[in-house]
Amino acid sequence: MKILDKKEKIWLLDEDNFLFPSLEQMNNDLVAIGGDFHPQRLINAYENGLFPWFIDDYGYINWYSPQKRMVLKPNEIKISKSLKKSILNKGFVVKSNENFVEVIKNCSSIKRKHEDSSWISDEFIYAYTQLHDLDIANSIEVYLDNKLVGGLYGLVIGDIFCGESMFSYVTDASKVAFFHLCNWAKQNNIKLIDCQVYNDHLASLGAYEISREEYFKVLKN
Repeated sequence: MKILDKKEKIWLLDEDNFLFPSLEQMNNDLVAIGGDFHPQRLINAYENGLFPWFIDDYGYINWYSPQKRMVLKPNEIKISKSLKKSILNKGFVVKSNENFVEVIKNCSSIKRKHEDSSWISDEFIYAYTQLHDLDIANSIEVYLDNKLVGGLYGLVIGDIFCGESMFSYVTDASKVAFFHLCNWAKQNNIKLIDCQVYNDHLASLGAYEISREEYFKVLKN
């Protein structure tokens, strides 16, 4: 690795190995640029507390490790009365790992507030589909009247589920997916769901921010 900015501690990744900066080598949220989407590089990134967020205008992958990490313990999910009604009475059918590609494509294409375009490019879709084929990336799908109306995907790294993205075409569909993710996590000894960065949607479900240092303690424990 080569240091590009000593003050901000931004690194250029090597092309011929899959090494990432350590916690002590980090400063801001953006930690490194470069590299590729080789499955082992992606696995190494998550194992070292980083994830790729987008490809910049120069073609470099940007690798982040937020100073404030949004997380949730599976048994701490908050279920509102309206969400409970949706879980029990709305007719959702929930499956897992049966339609991974369509989940990530929908996460890419759905229109979101305050976003002009998605960071989930074709390169991301191909890379994470490879991880799914290796049984590392997983999806949860929510159907209503036999139509895919919501879902999420992410990676299992040790005993952490690293959430990547979710989508919803009907009210509460992504929240129902998240509820089932928490149930699955509890059944499979997953101690933490990594939600990456703050958003109101996840905060309403009980997710909260911890420091990067706290996250690394869980990750490396």
